[in-house]
Amino acid sequence: MPIIEATPGVSLAYETFGDSSDPTVLLVMGFGAQMIAWHEDFCRALAERGRHVIRYDNRDCGLSTRFDDHPVDVGRFIDAVSSGDLPSALAMVPYTLQDMADDGLGLLTALGIERAHVVGSSMGGMIAQTMAISRPARVLTLTSMMSSTGEPGYGRPGDDAQAVLLGPKPADREGYVAAADRELVWASKRYGDVASLRELAAESYDRGHHPAGVGRQLGAMILGGSRADALRDLRVPTLVIHGLDDTLIDPSGGQRTAELVPGAKLLLLPDMGHDRPRELWHEIIGALEAHTG
Repeated sequence: MPIIEATPGVSLAYETFGDSSDPTVLLVMGFGAQMIAWHEDFCRALAERGRHVIRYDNRDCGLSTRFDDHPVDVGRFIDAVSSGDLPSALAMVPYTLQDMADDGLGLLTALGIERAHVVGSSMGGMIAQTMAISRPARVLTLTSMMSSTGEPGYGRPGDDAQAVLLGPKPADREGYVAAADRELVWASKRYGDVASLRELAAESYDRGHHPAGVGRQLGAMILGGSRADALRDLRVPTLVIHGLDDTLIDPSGGQRTAELVPGAKLLLLPDMGHDRPRELWHEIIGALEAHTG
């Protein structure tokens, strides 16, 4: 697995698919998830449509640089945010959503790629939006998938989904894999698949299990604030994809994103939750092919 320095002090693990002479599509993964959550078959199918596909581990995840010298107590952080003590919350978090966006752009630079189509999922959608806002000349198109704008009134999680997201996971491999069943709470009601959830959990555990990074990524995401004003001014061609079964980031998050970005296209998918069921890959990849064509 190649690893390359993307920004000073931050090296990212990445993988490419397809011909490097084709248009590049950079896939940005979400909160606490390794790049393998972009399934290899999904990446290859997109590459077969004439795209040079790159997936990578965000900082503090998988095989990329970890910030373990800055521990974050998630409980204390959430208490600080909930009580409005933002200075204390900010002091706990060693990096920002902008830093994570700079990582992705830095990876492109390190690979000699000036411009790319950027596709982000969940927190990755927030990172992708931040890339397009801060460096629009480098983003050919933006696709924001199952994500939101950072405004507190949109894309709110259901209580059960939030409890699973923020709840502790077993430290042992067997318990960690079994706990993946809980993620059905936000999966497609029709296509949700325990076997697939467990398979990804097992692969992630063996490849680069790193629970300590979750608190720091959570802090960067929560403290990113609203991107609403910047999205209103964005002139990058934008596609928004959201599943109507999503209980982790309510579909209003995607609808609001499309409402704010001038000319944005909105694709709401029945039978998709906060996941990308294999049964819907044809539709998702077709939409990406058309948008990045």
